[in-house]
This record gives sequence, C-alpha cells and structure tokens, in this order.
Amino acid sequence: MEATIIEHPLWAGATNEEVDCAMEGLEKYVMTKLFSRTFTASPEDVKIDREIFEKIQLLQTFLRPEHLDIPKFLQNEASWLLAEKELQKINAFKAPREKLLCIMSCCRVINNLLLNASISENHALGGADDFLPVLIYVTIKANPPQLHSNLKFIQLYRRQAKLVSEAAYYFTNLVSAKSFIIDLNAKSLSMDEIEFEQSTLHYPYMEAEAGELTVKDVERLLSLYKDVVTKYTSLCSAVRRISESGMVPSHPIFRGTSAFSSQVEGQPEGTDVSVDVKEEEQSRKQICK
Repeated sequence: MEATIIEHPLWAGATNEEVDCAMEGLEKYVMTKLFSRTFTASPEDVKIDREIFEKIQLLQTFLRPEHLDIPKFLQNEASWLLAEKELQKINAFKAPREKLLCIMSCCRVINNLLLNASISENHALGGADDFLPVLIYVTIKANPPQLHSNLKFIQLYRRQAKLVSEAAYYFTNLVSAKSFIIDLNAKSLSMDEIEFEQSTLHYPYMEAEAGELTVKDVERLLSLYKDVVTKYTSLCSAVRRISESGMVPSHPIFRGTSAFSSQVEGQPEGTDVSVDVKEEEQSRKQICK
C-alpha cells in the first residue's frame, strides 16, 4: 500500500511525513476493523494470558523491590505508579501503534526516573541492568490484562519499519520482563527458597462463600480438583507398588504408618529392614512422581 500511495497521482508531491501519516492511518483503520479476528486469536493465547495474570496476582502479595535487587535510590513509588498507569492503558486501544505508545510512555517514565536518580546520587547508570528490574517490578504492580496477547499483537501487526530504535528497545525489554515473570522461581530472586515456597502457597477461595463464586471461579476450581485427584491417585498407586515390593522408604513421614508398619511386624529382633540404596532412591523418585 505504501508503494501504491507513493506512485498514485493524487499523492504526487507529497512529503515523506504525509505518506507516513497516511500509512499510520491505514494501519489503524485496517487493524481496528480486524481486531476481533486478530487479537487473542487462539485458545492457547487466552490460556497464556490467564496464567500470566494469575501468577502476577500471586507475586503482588509478597514481592518487594529488594527481591529484584533494585537499590533504594531507584525506588520511587510515585514515578512507578505513573508508569503502571501508562502500561494499564494498553487494553484500551485496538491499533498496534497506540498499544506500543503505551509501552513507550511507561518505559520513558522509568527511564526519566533512572536519569534523575543517577544525577542526584552521582551514580553511573548500568543500562538494562538498572532498567529491566524496575520494568519487571512495574509490570508486576500494574498486571496489565492480556499482556502476552498485546505483545504478540504488536509484534505481528506493527509496521516493521516503525519497530526500531527506541520503540524496539522498550518493546524488547517488556518482552524480556514477560519471559522473566513466566519463568520466575526462588532462584530468580534475592529471596530464601523456603520463604518463596511459603509465599507462593495461595488459597484464594478459603474464605469465599458459595454465592460469591463466578462461573470462571467454578471452572478454575474444577480444574484444580481434577489436578489434585490425578496427583493423589498417582501417589497412592506409587505407595502401593512400593509396599507390595517390600521396600521401606527411610523418609520420616512413612515410618510407623499403616502402609509400611506391616512390613516390619513379626520380624525377629535385629533383622535389617533397610533396603538397598539404589532401591530406596527409586522409591523416592516414584513418590515424587
């Protein structure tokens, strides 16, 4: 279309800026019309969006700037709040350019914060080493809906000639932030592993009443129920196989339980009921599975 516009008699003598403006208008018109067919176009995208959103909801309950090694002098709640609001606007737009502008506005707020902090603290900026942790934290605080689908939409439908320089840098950093959040575990953070595990134990429906549950809540609870039953039956099957094979796991939780105590009852005093190290290791693996 760009080549056709340039060659058309009606556009003879048009400046590069005028052609560029026309192309921006064309992209916005076409993609707005096609939005319902191109945004979250697959069930997989919907699933990924939901998983990211729920994981961020959980992270919001305990994650602090220190866990991402963000130094004190870069911590500015007022600036972060402004950046969060800019990022949260992304779902209000249907054109890829406007969605990208939301990301750029968010990142510019963060960048200005870093520049001002570096001047006041006489600190040399570390580039992405300073920028990315703050962007990750802001993204977690903002938890923009459909983050995965928005990034995919921009990547697929924004004019490639415009996804360069500053725009490309900020966009790539948000993609990195999303990947970090998806893969985040105790080792990703400056946080004790036991503390992380305890913090991620989350039971959102414990205080809920039946009338408060939505259809989506019921669907999620059913999915969780099926997952628990599958794991429970697998564990019971593994324990039963171990019991039948005569192996006695050394783990304290099995000592004296009915499943295994029968294995040693009636044995002469002094009988060695321990198992071979390799067999014991296999039993542990079965239980873990």
